[in-house]
Amino acid sequence: MTQDCSYNELYTLQVLDDSMEPEFPEKCIIVLEPTRVCASGAYVVVSIGEERWFRQFVQDDQGNEKLMAVKSDYPDIPLEPGSYTIEGVVVQRNVRRKIKHYQPYQPDNGVPLQ
Repeated sequence: MTQDCSYNELYTLQVLDDSMEPEFPEKCIIVLEPTRVCASGAYVVVSIGEERWFRQFVQDDQGNEKLMAVKSDYPDIPLEPGSYTIEGVVVQRNVRRKIKHYQPYQPDNGVPLQ
């Protein structure tokens, strides 16, 4: 019996707008680790309904969650529990062959990302 472990494979996406500049310039490549959990401050790809968003995941002290663009011109996206799915956490970016690594974020409870 073979086991499909492709859900654990890193995957790449290209940034299509300037909302995450200067950290993630338009057309740069991001490498994501598939996961459904992350800690506040992680750069993530999230599905909300039929839309996918690349933003920074932020949770405040009261437990309110939102997605924030790095560029302040873009509005925050409030997240309602159960209305979104975290698809992956950014672990690397590539800008014209210059690579930057991001530490995998641990949830506040100390459980490693899965």
